[in-house]
Amino acid sequence: MLLHIVARGKIGRSPEAELVERYVKRIAWPVKMTELPDSGGTIPPLPANSVSILLDERGEALGSVALAKKLEAWRDGGKREARFTIGAADGHGDAERGAADLLLSFGAVTWPHLLARAMLAEQLFRATSILAHHPYHREG
Repeated sequence: MLLHIVARGKIGRSPEAELVERYVKRIAWPVKMTELPDSGGTIPPLPANSVSILLDERGEALGSVALAKKLEAWRDGGKREARFTIGAADGHGDAERGAADLLLSFGAVTWPHLLARAMLAEQLFRATSILAHHPYHREG
């Protein structure tokens, strides 16, 4: 299953970009990154038999194991793509939220977009590591 991160804003050459690259390179699953301008630009159409996940402060705060289980269920259910979308500074519209399969939150606080992208990349690496029984994640 393809893990597709769609993010508003350009990450450029920054410490956050280095973090994103570090984690994305370690993910054993196929990963695609799509950057869009802060406003405008068209989100690529979601392929058939895919899931849409929006990062949203009003979403569900899943633990790493719970996120891994979601990915596992989608993968084993034959989903082609899990698309994770990070919105612009004003977030996502009601229509986007309503169409999403999952609203995912990294807590009640608001994170800068570049940090949210790095945190998502790390959590995707962690989730796929959990599924591969890699020792990166340890339950305490």
